[in-house]
Amino acid sequence: MQTKESSWRVSASCRDADPDGLFVRGAEQNRAKAVCLGCPVRTECLAEALDGRINFGVWGGMTERERRALLRRRPDVVSWTGLLEAAKRDALAAAAAG
Repeated sequence: MQTKESSWRVSASCRDADPDGLFVRGAEQNRAKAVCLGCPVRTECLAEALDGRINFGVWGGMTERERRALLRRRPDVVSWTGLLEAAKRDALAAAAAG
């Protein structure tokens, strides 16, 4: 049985990609980030990387450097999953109302 935390992986755009392509350095990171564009579970992926303090690879469209900077800017966040899910719900509600 899959947990809620890992069930999003089956819908990830990168599920069939070579994992080594997501754990790259330099300019190759832009190609890895492109896989994340339009991914239906980008938010869940990013939240897992932030909550788990994952230090390597592109997760949710962000490099490890970008995630570290975000964590430094927002040391008050206890649960990135909760914060990002709430933001996603708010954005979807605003789009539906707009």
